[in-house]
Amino acid sequence: MDPLDIVGNLHKVKPIYQPVISAIKHDVAGYEVLGRFQTENEWKSLGGFFHDDDVPEEFKVEVDQHLLNMALEEMLAADNSGYLFINRNAKQLMVNDGEDLLNTLLSFEKRGFAMSKVVIEVTEHDFDEDFEELSHLLLYYKTFGLQIAIDHVGAKSSNIDRIRQLEPHILKIDTKSIRNHNSEGFYDIMYSLSMLAHRIGAALLFENIEDDFQLYFAWKHGGRYYQGFYLSRPNFQLLTKESISLNIGNKVGAYIQREKSLIEQRLNLNLAWELKVKTLLTKWEGPKKVDAFIDLVKGQFNKESFRMFVCNSDGQQVSSNFRKQEEKWIVETSKKGSNWAFRPYFLENVMQMKTWKKGILSDIYSDIETKDLIRTFSFPLTEQHFLFIDLNYSFMYENECLLV
Repeated sequence: MDPLDIVGNLHKVKPIYQPVISAIKHDVAGYEVLGRFQTENEWKSLGGFFHDDDVPEEFKVEVDQHLLNMALEEMLAADNSGYLFINRNAKQLMVNDGEDLLNTLLSFEKRGFAMSKVVIEVTEHDFDEDFEELSHLLLYYKTFGLQIAIDHVGAKSSNIDRIRQLEPHILKIDTKSIRNHNSEGFYDIMYSLSMLAHRIGAALLFENIEDDFQLYFAWKHGGRYYQGFYLSRPNFQLLTKESISLNIGNKVGAYIQREKSLIEQRLNLNLAWELKVKTLLTKWEGPKKVDAFIDLVKGQFNKESFRMFVCNSDGQQVSSNFRKQEEKWIVETSKKGSNWAFRPYFLENVMQMKTWKKGILSDIYSDIETKDLIRTFSFPLTEQHFLFIDLNYSFMYENECLLV
């Protein structure tokens, strides 16, 4: 499409809305405004127009302003109090120092559309422009109550500090990354982004959800908002909960039951392992004979474990390593005296075991030596000595509850 045809025929340009679904209410929380241009046969997406670097930014601003005015008029006419997500790149925002957008929104605020219901989306790669100027403008917008969303978060890890500095209200995460060949890497990025969102008080919005697995992934990883064709395709109408064929409440209800079942299975395993160790506690004869005690324990965890050892409350290993290799247990005396208190949560877990007199199952992590994903079951033998049993990946693989 010729950009001049689009700018010269704004009467053929119309907004279309992609619903944003709330994880809390399972309802339509708002709409992302997209553009369509009417040709002889169909309404065509304006995505190519907005992403074409050869199209002057002034053209894009003019079309975006037209779409925004129409969208705000329709929201007011429908008495719709949902969020309105609008896309702007850095260059567009810098045109006239961002005053065109702000003046439009202020004029509609006087008519009853709250500024706090407008979400300005900028992409993470926009930070490659003049970040200082862009951040100043966005922070200025925030003083008027406008919300800021960062799209394509995680594309560049180097921008984490800039995102933290800006403190956006929403981080948008593209679930397409789950489908690529480096999905394991995406899980690591997802963990970092979840921590970042928690620290700065930002909500997570998962976009491009196209199937049930991606919706479950978004729910499980703390997504407050969902968006994608699986939920609803863009529509010229402001769709409501009743207009969407997929029942989000039923889906989430199923996810909740599944998670509760997996948690129950993990707790039952934890209780069973506690019982196994407790039955052997009468054989504990102190740290001087700790290896003999582990020799008894390994027989009870031959299927589950590939490594076990005992530490004192300061993190110092008082036993040898008992490691299973090719179905045989070997004793690594050289590991005695190692100190593991530097590991995250080590001392906290030790104090929890000491206080509650119960075993603890760790989160999933990558073992430094084997690089496999593992968990560790730990149990208080005495007030000062704690048993650590590393679970092997093959056992975890056979028990789904240990992999999630």
